[in-house]
Amino acid sequence: MGDYSLFFLLALLAEIIGTVSAFGSSILFVPIASIFLDFKVVLGITAVFHVFSNLAKIYFFHEGIDKKIVLKLGIPAVIFVTIGALLTNYIPQKSIELAMNILILLLALYLISGHAKTRKETSTNLYVGGTISGFLAGLIGTGGAVRGIILTAFSLEKNVFIATSAIIDLGVDSSRAAVYIASGYFTKDHLILIPFLILISIAGSYIGKLILKRIPEKSFHFVVLSVIALTSIVQTIRFFW
Repeated sequence: MGDYSLFFLLALLAEIIGTVSAFGSSILFVPIASIFLDFKVVLGITAVFHVFSNLAKIYFFHEGIDKKIVLKLGIPAVIFVTIGALLTNYIPQKSIELAMNILILLLALYLISGHAKTRKETSTNLYVGGTISGFLAGLIGTGGAVRGIILTAFSLEKNVFIATSAIIDLGVDSSRAAVYIASGYFTKDHLILIPFLILISIAGSYIGKLILKRIPEKSFHFVVLSVIALTSIVQTIRFFW
């Protein structure tokens, strides 16, 4: 496993940052894993890794779960992640990923500016947000940033934000993991990675929780949006590079 030592270290860093920024590690883990592995293999490993990651977050932040948001945002997300995952063989992911990164960057900067009004947790807002984030999670491996933007717009308290996002992500990742495994994106050759990914998900979530305790509630949403914006910039530069 020596060849994977840097991969595991970067995965741990992605998990810590993903926990602190509340929208999950996929937006960081996908580009990191793409350095080492084929993109379709990355989709499979990311989905499996995230299942363990979300279970760890649910355990550490379970007191913050908002059942209404989980159901209204989570159900359409689980449905449309399967559709997105099934379309990975037919739609060019790279072009969509570029467009999504630019859009997410603009939305994050808009929310950081303070000009955006807090959105109400209406059924329509939650259903639409779940549909979009789920579809993108299945298609290009990361929908957490979209959901992060949506939950930030609702100005949720950080424990509610993280726990609710994690339980929705668990349903999303379980669904797409099943599709990816059936499509051969995660094979028996990758089973050796699972014990390490479990340990990384637990350690990263726990370290992230310790860091979050030191972050004031008022600064939390700024941290979330800043990480989303920075990651979108890096991904856009990487695309053209």
